Formats: sequence, C-alpha cells, structure tokens
Amino acid sequence: MIEILNASGLSGARVTGRIVGDILHTLKARCRVGTNLLEIDRWTEAMIHEAGATSCYVDYAPSFGRGPFGHYICTAVNDAVLHGKPYDYSLADGDLLTLDLAIVKDGIAADAAISFIVGHPRSSADPAMIAATEQALAVACATAAPGVRVGDLSHAIEEVLTGAGYPINTEFGGHGIGSTMHQDPHVANAGRPGRGYRLRPGLLLALEPWVMADTDRLVTDPDGWTLRSATGSRTAHSEHTIAITDHGAEILTLPSRN
Repeated sequence: MIEILNASGLSGARVTGRIVGDILHTLKARCRVGTNLLEIDRWTEAMIHEAGATSCYVDYAPSFGRGPFGHYICTAVNDAVLHGKPYDYSLADGDLLTLDLAIVKDGIAADAAISFIVGHPRSSADPAMIAATEQALAVACATAAPGVRVGDLSHAIEEVLTGAGYPINTEFGGHGIGSTMHQDPHVANAGRPGRGYRLRPGLLLALEPWVMADTDRLVTDPDGWTLRSATGSRTAHSEHTIAITDHGAEILTLPSRN
C-alpha cells in the first residue's frame, strides 16, 4: 500500500515526527558510559506515554522477527546495526550506539534513527562512518521532490556510501510510512536513477542509510531480531521521516531543539 496524506494528515505527521526527534535528542543526551540498554527502553516507554503516543514496536511481529519485539526502542551496539533488541548490557566507553524509534500518534507514524559514540571514540573510523550515513541521508532528503523517482533517492544514497568506501546491503532500507510504520514503496540504499515509483505530494518516506564497515552480509542474533555485521565490524545507521511537499521534502523528525 502507498498512502498519500491530505493536509490534515501532514499536520499530524509533523506532530508525530517532532515527538520522535525530541525523544531521540533526549536519549542521546542521557546516554553515557554505564547506561543500561534496558534503562534506555524504560526511558523511551515513559516519554512515549507522556506524549500521548503509542509504540510501533512492542507488538510488532513481522516475518523477519521472532515473535513480538516486546520493547519500545531498538538499541544496536557496535557490530549490531538493525532491530537491536534491548538487553541487560551497560554501555562502555567508545561504544557505537544506534537508537531507532517509531511511534504512532493520532493515527500517523514517524520513524527515525541516530548513531553516536558513547564517551570517547576508539578510532577515527567510527565518527567517519556515522558521518557518511548522515551525509547520505542529507543528500537523499535534498533530492526528494515531486516527480523524482525512488531510484533517484536510492542512487543518491549509494553514491555517498560507496564513495566513502562502504559496501551496501539492500535487504533492508527505507520505506513508505503513514497510518502504519512500514508501507510501500521500498527505498533501497542502492539503485538506478529514473526507476521506480514517482514521488507525489503527501507521501511520507522513512529514508535510512546504514552500513557495516567491511561487509554487506548480516547475521541474526539468537534473540531472533538483532542484525549484526557478519564479520563483527562496526556499523552505523541514520534515518529521518520526510514528507513530500509541492516544494521538495520536509524533514519531520528533527528535534524541536538542537
């Protein structure tokens, strides 16, 4: 299903997106050496409820996961990159943490992810990898506009990531979003320009460049959810929900404060 929102729906999407951005901003400020992943999950639960929103994750049970996810946020550490299920782990100095959050408020969903270093970086490679995903996301957002095709976004992401030297996995990528978290069209992180669905005003997309330092292969944890790099290499992931407007793309999941 590809959903096109009207003006009222877009207004609601702005509210939901801002909540997601603010929660991620707050979590990043709170996370430090010694913070437990389950603590992050509890903070997220409280902030979602305080905002009058609902988690997209707690009851989420797609074919690629093992049963309901059962948590409020994805917490991926170091070699974990996607669908990181929180567990009893306290963050160490130099850990690379990705937080991925999706919520629904008043019937409209928004989805975003950030990667950052806890404490002091262990090498310059980690900040560079995070920056590459952030740059790819920025370029894709700048490319998005009415009449642009999905393949143009995929190609824009691919050029940045491969130009920075990272392999690309196309099993998981961006997606349409609206009244539900995952909708068509799929937005792979590599593709051919001029191909695929033509973007229209009112369309919401969650764009999410992610990479693993030296591989394009994923392995799944025994928890049935957490996806890691097959080589144990570090990973990074950046995501925003955007709305296609008459004038381009509006990023919905920026925090209200920076």
